Amino acid sequence: MPSLVGSEMCIRDRGCSTRTSFSMSTDSSSRTAISRRRFLEFSQTGIGSTALMSMLADDHPVVGSGTPPHTAPRARRVIHIVATGGFSQVDSFDYKPQLARLHGTPLKSDEKPDVFFGKVGLLRQSDWPFRQRGNSGLWVSELFPHLAGVADELTIIKSMVAETSNHTPATFQENSGFRLNGFPVLGSWLSYGLGSASRNLPTHVVIPDPRGLPAGGSINWTNGFLPSEHQGVPLRARGTPLDDLFPSRPLPAATERDSRQLLALLNRQHLEQRGSDDALLGRIRSYQSAARMQLAVPEVTALDSETQATQQLYGLGREPTADLGRACLLARRLLQQGVRFVQLFSGGAFGRPRHNWDGHEDMVKNHGREAARVDQPLAALLTDLRRTGLLDDTVVLFTSEFGRTPFAQSNAGVLGTGRDHNQYGFSVWMAGGGLKGGFSYGSTDVYGWKASENITTWHDFHATLLHLLGIDHEDLTFYHNGIERRLTNVHGEVIDAILS
Repeated sequence: MPSLVGSEMCIRDRGCSTRTSFSMSTDSSSRTAISRRRFLEFSQTGIGSTALMSMLADDHPVVGSGTPPHTAPRARRVIHIVATGGFSQVDSFDYKPQLARLHGTPLKSDEKPDVFFGKVGLLRQSDWPFRQRGNSGLWVSELFPHLAGVADELTIIKSMVAETSNHTPATFQENSGFRLNGFPVLGSWLSYGLGSASRNLPTHVVIPDPRGLPAGGSINWTNGFLPSEHQGVPLRARGTPLDDLFPSRPLPAATERDSRQLLALLNRQHLEQRGSDDALLGRIRSYQSAARMQLAVPEVTALDSETQATQQLYGLGREPTADLGRACLLARRLLQQGVRFVQLFSGGAFGRPRHNWDGHEDMVKNHGREAARVDQPLAALLTDLRRTGLLDDTVVLFTSEFGRTPFAQSNAGVLGTGRDHNQYGFSVWMAGGGLKGGFSYGSTDVYGWKASENITTWHDFHATLLHLLGIDHEDLTFYHNGIERRLTNVHGEVIDAILS
């Protein structure tokens, strides 16, 4: 009979992997006779110790391949909202009063704008008026009236730049730091670096927009070359949360128990024959996690158990806020159950009609529709996290792969109603633990076209987030194909100015 692997401990440092394991062998050549007294002592101390360790693990369920923090963490978990398609900075958080004065005039610049569709029309003012909000006086437009009410929670970076204005590679870079696919995304790096805080739920959860997947599809939550246990697990905020979570027909309890025991035995034999294979271990752990999720997922997704006041706060039960409202409320409940990283997508399918923030033809119609879906739920999320005390050690991110141009997407000399892609200067916001609330960082030029002060890359953004979680971005690495890979490649600086 093969050896039964009793436990495995994985310790990773800078991407190198050292594994130690212990086993209980039933090979007759290694049997050692023990007395009845020794056997009873073992049953009292050995099994009791094991039970104690199990209970302690349930009380402090930090499992997986996490490493000790490099610095004291200011935050322990993340919610990341992705506005797919590129939302407009000059219509939301980057107030440019000169655009009203220059509305309908050509862009005066020594360089010709290099835009995605090559059409540089006349300058356009914002379609939504701006006002200063809260005690901080942050400028927020009427596109987001509910978020404006919690402006003092926001840390707005107005000087983001990207390396491309093509949706798919730009979205990859937003999520993974690289424009090519196949690299681990942010949530996978955090799963790998921090480990899990829940035995029953995944570390990295993704809630797609029910209207469709983002550019690149499920690659946006890939584990890349990291062990497969760190890939994102997609959940639906409405309808069946997860496919194939339960058998197609009820099974007797004894049959299900025996099936699991047989599967565990076959898995152990398979591992012993092939050694410690990361892909196989990851698959085994994913099935073990799925078994535990059969109990945890129905409970955590039972949004109807929330009070009516909370459901109304998030805009549940009515359009157009119901979809993102359910996703935001589910994200809060997942955090409370120990999930480290929850990513929500606002916007999905491209093509016609566009169900995202890609406002080429008509900004009022496009951004007005998308903002109406997300504004109240996002403000509710920040309010609810603050009310429950979670915001003190949670970071909330709202990002887009790039922004929009301050001039119309139209032929020269024509004032159109849409805006083209803009990789040269756009806005994102953060909120929560370790950040200065009611604070803006960086700036674009007078038009809102190009970042001009404190230019911020995705590598800087990712390095700062890791720092908030107690991780040195240069030390979170994984050895792959001869290279010590990291989320920030060989770049990235922590943005100290936005830290509290």
